[in-house]
Amino acid sequence: MHGIIIVSLIFTFKLYTNHMKKVFTILCLTVIATFAIQSAAQAQSYKNAIGGRFGAANGVTFKTSLGENKMLDLIANFRSNNNYNYFRVTALYEVYKPISGTRGLNWYYGGGGSVGSVKYKPYNSSDLYLSVDGVLGLDYKFADAPINLSLDWKPAIQLAPDTDFDASGVGLSLRFTF
Repeated sequence: MHGIIIVSLIFTFKLYTNHMKKVFTILCLTVIATFAIQSAAQAQSYKNAIGGRFGAANGVTFKTSLGENKMLDLIANFRSNNNYNYFRVTALYEVYKPISGTRGLNWYYGGGGSVGSVKYKPYNSSDLYLSVDGVLGLDYKFADAPINLSLDWKPAIQLAPDTDFDASGVGLSLRFTF
């Protein structure tokens, strides 16, 4: 009898979690769209930046300007725990919007994709990793130094090796600008 109750609770929790992921994604997309409509475009204060990204996955990031208020962010990162190792290369198209009254501070949003590999340690097997990624963040360029900081959330819809939603992509990037 206790087993049936536990299985029922787990099933209910999984349904609730899946529903909350969908609601959270829709809410985030609505907020992004609202800000995008209300903000004016302005060019970034740097052309290129290279440095490290630290968070759920750690790695190297390179940003380059695509003109006006758009940038391309290339990220090579890795992630590991007791069960798996990931290596991914991500490309993100980002649109920057200034935050009024704060020189050098912008918020940004965008999308792109990742390709890489995943190794499952318990089975000693590897597979292709493929995802569609979004990004929402804050970007600050120090006025008197060639340093850029950004804090962002990079959710991903994993397409391979299986389908999943990964909301754990919070990262802090520290870059040298040139």
